[in-house]
Amino acid sequence: MTTRIPLRERDARAILKAIGSRLQLSEDVFGSKPRVEKVQIGDEELILIDGKPVILKKSGQLVPTLRFDTALERLARAVVDMGAVPHICNGADVMVKGIRKVDRDFVEGSLVVIVDETYGKPLAIGEALVDSSSIREMEKGKVIRNMHFVGDNVWDVMKTID
Repeated sequence: MTTRIPLRERDARAILKAIGSRLQLSEDVFGSKPRVEKVQIGDEELILIDGKPVILKKSGQLVPTLRFDTALERLARAVVDMGAVPHICNGADVMVKGIRKVDRDFVEGSLVVIVDETYGKPLAIGEALVDSSSIREMEKGKVIRNMHFVGDNVWDVMKTID
């Protein structure tokens, strides 16, 4: 059982403004007066908006969850080969050798959604360690830090909420 803690309106507005700014989302994407709650998961916080788990607060950063479709559509994508999938779904960072293609350009520090090459399903949200043009030129090395992935603790809690 997860305990939902309602956020004060001031705190909720600050989180919604920050995630909207980070992802270039319009203010009305969450509605006029959304109900904002949090669920503590270890040292991370899962932010629920109108009962839906959409934002993860991890190490002080706000990251969309794999269930926040509106945000996922806006992020650049790294398409990985099927050999990389089990590693990424166990929390491994993304290595350049596993990337088949990058959709949309991005800079170092940007959020990137990692999808599999066969079905295009989101597997993880990561933070780019290098920019997209460097990824296209590199032959080896770590390029995306895995922040939230299918099968992590947050994913398990989200399954109990939905």
